[in-house]
Amino acid sequence: MGMRHLLLIIAVLSPSAVFAACPAVPDNSAKLAPLMEAVRNAPNETSARELNDSLWKIWTTAPDTAAQDMLDRGMSRRSVYDFVGALADFDQLTAYCPDYAEGYNQRAFVHFLRQDYSAAVVDLSKALEITPDHIGAASGLALTLLDMGREVEGQIALRHALTLNPWLPERFRLKPLEELEDTGADVEL
Repeated sequence: MGMRHLLLIIAVLSPSAVFAACPAVPDNSAKLAPLMEAVRNAPNETSARELNDSLWKIWTTAPDTAAQDMLDRGMSRRSVYDFVGALADFDQLTAYCPDYAEGYNQRAFVHFLRQDYSAAVVDLSKALEITPDHIGAASGLALTLLDMGREVEGQIALRHALTLNPWLPERFRLKPLEELEDTGADVEL
């Protein structure tokens, strides 16, 4: 077997071997800041949704073409319920671009859909570590914790998400503070 065939086999078996390294994730703070402020101050849900869509366009723009292909393929697979394929794509994306929050956020969404809530929390926490004001990851963490029965933590996470976008559909799952205090848990909001 020639060297060329060996390299081809390695590339097929390990797609990440083809990519040298993910470029640095661009600093989009100048684009994100005014949109985040506008979402926080949106006069209604329709305006907030339109602004939030603009945020998603930024968050789902990967650092390079290879990463974008992995992200798009994973999202496409997820949309047709190919969760195994989607997880493989998002695993590859997070390995290739470990500083790109959306890879973790999208993988968390697949975990959530599969009801693997513990894995979703790990990925959402990582996404929020990288991008603390990621509305999707913040609301995803709140929903995941609530679905796990971790009511106090979920309510705290939901309040955080609502500081980022007060018009989130999840706002209807917000409970009064008195109900949380009745649980006997320490509630710091």
